[in-house]
Amino acid sequence: MKNSNEKNNSQLDPETYVEFPLVKTNFILMAIAGAAIIIGFLLMLGGSTTDAGFNPDIFSTRRIVIGPALSFLGFLFMAFAIIYRPKK
Repeated sequence: MKNSNEKNNSQLDPETYVEFPLVKTNFILMAIAGAAIIIGFLLMLGGSTTDAGFNPDIFSTRRIVIGPALSFLGFLFMAFAIIYRPKK
């Protein structure tokens, strides 16, 4: 039988316990932010104007407003996801 004063080997001492700065919630939020950034860049994709002809689609709302705005919000949300500290 073990003495009651002996420590259990499966538990860490309070001094050796390390709390990681980022937890699962942070990584989930960062994945959502990364997806928003990628979707924003994909919305900005499209054909360009060539010497053969003018492509008026380069001035579409999707390419000059929605895509950049979504990417910018994704970058802001990424900063929030890194800084966020869940309550204990």
